[in-house]
Amino acid sequence: MVRSGIVNRRAGGFTARVQIEFLARLLRGRPPGVEPLLVGGRRVPLVLARNPRARRYILRLRADGAARVTIPRGGSEEEARRFVAGHHAWLERQLLRQAARPARTRTWLAGSEIFLRGALVRLASSASGAGPEIHFGGEVLRVPDASGDLRPALERHLWRLAVRELRPRVLELAAAQGLVVRRVTVRNQRSRWGSCSRRGTLSLNWRLIQTPAFVRDYILLHELMHLREMNHSARFWAEVERVCPDYATAEKWLKQHATLLR
Repeated sequence: MVRSGIVNRRAGGFTARVQIEFLARLLRGRPPGVEPLLVGGRRVPLVLARNPRARRYILRLRADGAARVTIPRGGSEEEARRFVAGHHAWLERQLLRQAARPARTRTWLAGSEIFLRGALVRLASSASGAGPEIHFGGEVLRVPDASGDLRPALERHLWRLAVRELRPRVLELAAAQGLVVRRVTVRNQRSRWGSCSRRGTLSLNWRLIQTPAFVRDYILLHELMHLREMNHSARFWAEVERVCPDYATAEKWLKQHATLLR
């Protein structure tokens, strides 16, 4: 899995230097695995998530403002809380940066610019005998009304494009590496670009259709290499570098455009 904006540490002993207030876990109405966390005078949801594939504790701040700590195999919730406590200052900085970011509009209107295959393209409206149309990056989409929010219709169209383009590209790259992929799904993932199961299923984010070809291929190769190393060990990254020597450039692009996942 590919993620950004996180801190991590392998499971083990840790002495917290910063005290963080944890309230009772059995508060009525609290979802399972979520507990309140006090950071800089602000109450933040803390999500405790176990992942048997994880090799270390991982802390990240989600786009919705919740903190999520991944607990590796053999880890404990108590150790996860100590890990979070040790990164209290980091988490507070991330919250301040998140609050300082300008609000990103969630509506796509005629005249807006969106990413398609790595390029910013403008949404242009026109009328035809069949009704209103939206033109962008060589694509033409008929819509009931071109004056309102175009995002739902455009996202469905981009998802269809992703299904059409990502699946054959995965199979092409897999064949070149002598790998067998049993299934490819294209989903609406909110926190990752892709994942790979031990059974040979690749799940890909439809938003990859918005990234440049070299970034798309890096994600696909990253997930394919999990068929050889189902972890993020040094051996895994050696495989990634072998098949995608400039993967660091792709990672940089993904970090610079992390808001595509939000």
